[in-house]
Amino acid sequence: MNQSNKGSLNATLIKTAIVDSFRKLNPLVMMKNPVMFVVEVGTILVFLMMILPSYFNAEGRFGYNLAVFCILFFTILFANFAEALAEGRGKAQADSLKQAKKDTEAKKLQKNGTIKVVSSETLRKGDIVLVEIGDLIPGDGEIIEGLASIDESAITGESAPVIKEAGGDFSSVTGGTKVVSDSIKVRITADPGESFLDKMISLVEGAKRQKTPNEIALNILLVTLTIIFLLVVVTLVPIAKYVGVNLEISTLVALLVCLIPTTIGALLSAIGIAGMDRVTRFNVLAMSGKAVEAAGDINTIILDKTGTITFGNRLAAQFVPAGDASENDVREMAVITSLYDETPEGRSVLELAKKQGGQWDATHYEGCEIIPFTAEERMSGLDLNGVSWRKGAVDSIRQYVTKLGGKVPHDLQEKSDEISKKGGTPLAVAIDDRIVGLIYLKDTVKPGMRERFDELRKMGIKTIMCTGDNPLTAATIAKEAGVDEFIAESKPEDKIRVIREEQEKGKLVAMTGDGTNDAPALAQADVGLAMNSGTIAAKEAANMVDLDSDPTKIIEVVAIGKQLLMTRGSLTTFSIANDIAKYFAIIPAMFMVAIPQMQVLNIMGLHSPTTAILSALIFNAIIIPLLIPLAMKGVKYVPMSANKLLSRNILIYGLGGVIVPFVGIKIIDLLVTLFTVS
Repeated sequence: MNQSNKGSLNATLIKTAIVDSFRKLNPLVMMKNPVMFVVEVGTILVFLMMILPSYFNAEGRFGYNLAVFCILFFTILFANFAEALAEGRGKAQADSLKQAKKDTEAKKLQKNGTIKVVSSETLRKGDIVLVEIGDLIPGDGEIIEGLASIDESAITGESAPVIKEAGGDFSSVTGGTKVVSDSIKVRITADPGESFLDKMISLVEGAKRQKTPNEIALNILLVTLTIIFLLVVVTLVPIAKYVGVNLEISTLVALLVCLIPTTIGALLSAIGIAGMDRVTRFNVLAMSGKAVEAAGDINTIILDKTGTITFGNRLAAQFVPAGDASENDVREMAVITSLYDETPEGRSVLELAKKQGGQWDATHYEGCEIIPFTAEERMSGLDLNGVSWRKGAVDSIRQYVTKLGGKVPHDLQEKSDEISKKGGTPLAVAIDDRIVGLIYLKDTVKPGMRERFDELRKMGIKTIMCTGDNPLTAATIAKEAGVDEFIAESKPEDKIRVIREEQEKGKLVAMTGDGTNDAPALAQADVGLAMNSGTIAAKEAANMVDLDSDPTKIIEVVAIGKQLLMTRGSLTTFSIANDIAKYFAIIPAMFMVAIPQMQVLNIMGLHSPTTAILSALIFNAIIIPLLIPLAMKGVKYVPMSANKLLSRNILIYGLGGVIVPFVGIKIIDLLVTLFTVS
């Protein structure tokens, strides 16, 4: 997202939320929130008592009923304001994205090879367009020809362009982004209205958010509590008449509103919307609220080693001779095998050789037969004038030399194992049937990874590293990074197998991926985080997309998910706990005139039945806007065990939910008493 949308609340947002608060007073809208709908019905009932006092036998009580009505009305407005404010931030982000989604011209390639300029809205799946420097990409697609630098700031907010090219896992492009160098041919993969940007706009608009299973379950609990307290209030009427107490309807409404969980009922929707908003502002697109919530319940995280735990750039660090060869022999052979190797590893070999003073003339090898690397052979090199130079995996080079009748140096395996134990990758180098030594490729664990995995461990989350490296290399990296388990020589099917095994144990699993081969595992995982730079298949299989393409962000996503669950749990605890204080304010006030013995329950020493009821109602109303910042920002999550987390929650929000209303209602009672007396 653009950085401007990541800031805090602003005046425009607040004004819009205030207007929306009144729009949401529509009963058809309020019915979606049963708890607050009951409050609205009660408010309407009290209003009718004001304008028809004789019908409700409420003569002489206009002032009291007016006060109750105003407090209830503002209670509803505050609840609507919380939801409107949360929705407003999502809509602001959606408006920002809509600026990127505009009708652009597209250079559509015709079947006869000509180019026709058309509107991007007319493009359909399968169409091929030419996008040149300075052009906006007209729709989602895959590069089928060319390489270009692409500015994705309209989507990610990051100014640095990214390189995209045909083939591989970095060929997908998003409509609305801009080509800043070269030109590419793109095959459109989405019809109008179905693009990635369209999905983003609809998903970040909070009003279209679907409720999560846990949120639905909590809603059922709140409705159940509301029905129970409604029955309790109704049965109070005959009980009160029996003891000679005439309870006014407005007082019964006040009692009902104070006893039902209005606080969490008012904030529940805002908490869910704000949770998705936090993920979105973190540049992660959650396909549903369920994905964010599931992230908070994750038990196992599967991480790729390369690019996630390590930097992913395996660079040449040393030339290691084997047998009777010298280091200079290894350097020379390594350079020859890397002359036409455009991979980062190949270029790093030439850079290391140059730093060590190596010199060579590439023209001597012009016209050679280049042997590209293949997954089957696992080696590369070149042939010239009957001489073969090869570099590759140690076992592959060993088999290659053996077939040619050569001998393997006696210390090759020992030195290879030594490199692996250091966390490096050994590449053997050979000329014809003679292995001269090894290239030590070194990958580095990212700083702070051990500490981050320690935090996950405190959350009770197990980390599993997947890597294609051999077991020795994998073990060394796993130990250095501090992961719990690792899978060496991992294949795509291994990831699916591990995910299913963990799920069969009743655990929720998260994983990251960017390639088409990751798509099945991303779909199988409970939380699949796909990289925006990855393939369309990966993004469609996942339920989250990281717009920054940072695989380590899964760790922060889990923390945000836990924060969402913790915020909801904390405010639910607080809401139910503060009902206890309101009980001790209103119940004694209703009966202590007719039943003096009830005075013993007036432990807050409230001035009169009227001030007690009004004070409890006022507190019930103002606590909602006071908690809005907490609902929007979220309760701070500190990694700890579930038992400690529960104890902390009960101590702060349970005990606090009892103490704060006692203090607040007493202070309000003093002010109300002072105001009425004066």
